[in-house]
Amino acid sequence: MVSAQMRAGDLSGITDNFEIKGRSLWADARKRFMANKAAVASLFILIAIALFSILGEPLAAWTHEEIDFDLIGSVETKGMPSFENGHYFGTDDLARDLFARSAQGTRISLMVGFVGTFIAVLVGTVYGAVAGYVGGRTDAVMMRIVDILSAIPYMFVLILLLVMFGRSMFMIFVGIGMLSWLGMARIVRGQTLSLKHKEYIEAARASGVSSWMIILRHILPNLMGVVTVYTTLLIPDMIMAESFISFLGLGVQEPLTSLGALIAEGAKSIVQGSLWQLYFPLAFFVVTLYAFYFVGDGLRDALDPKDR
Repeated sequence: MVSAQMRAGDLSGITDNFEIKGRSLWADARKRFMANKAAVASLFILIAIALFSILGEPLAAWTHEEIDFDLIGSVETKGMPSFENGHYFGTDDLARDLFARSAQGTRISLMVGFVGTFIAVLVGTVYGAVAGYVGGRTDAVMMRIVDILSAIPYMFVLILLLVMFGRSMFMIFVGIGMLSWLGMARIVRGQTLSLKHKEYIEAARASGVSSWMIILRHILPNLMGVVTVYTTLLIPDMIMAESFISFLGLGVQEPLTSLGALIAEGAKSIVQGSLWQLYFPLAFFVVTLYAFYFVGDGLRDALDPKDR
């Protein structure tokens, strides 16, 4: 009897030394994401591109609008990339430093992508969560509005706004954010419909918690995984939309520039043989898009509950 008690005491002492630690959803997702080498490498590439867009102009020997008069009229020969004259990426047709302009163009394209995505995520998440949770006639009306707006050509609306109200960063943000939230609203609504009948939602409703508090405290936090993945995939779409507008000449105005505008200028210079005017902006554009897509795929795999 004594030995049994002693053995029980020994076992309890041993078990007290072990602390059972749980692992949260985000900790598990972080571990899975870090195991994805392509996603991690793409994340570091995005950080490097963001640092270049911020620090590129201060580190450049020339400003983005400064003209090197020694190179005017001779871009084909003297405008090539060179460390001797400080033009690391060469110059454009107007003898402006392409390194500084690439940094500025990358910064503006990233800013359009992040701001436009922020608007789309904010509006679409709230709109879809309300429609999915309330349900009934409210859901039907709200989603019919989404269907009607989805039938409107997105790019046509953006071009029309820029033509009517002039080219500016504000109008680009308004035009991109005006209809880009529709896809997010559909995704969030579908996820909300699957969450609204969970036990913890029913318990909160039975305890008298208001609908808005349930949406804010229970629905939206459980949608962060889906929203995060969709956000990383929406940013490159925003960048492509802005680049297409700038390629058509309806984007930002000089002396500002973006990657789309630089690619358009570089495409015109191919005949002259100034290939560097196209290669450098195009390289930043392609690498940025691919990096976002790889990061999005990594987050999707890390946050997928079926794979855990």
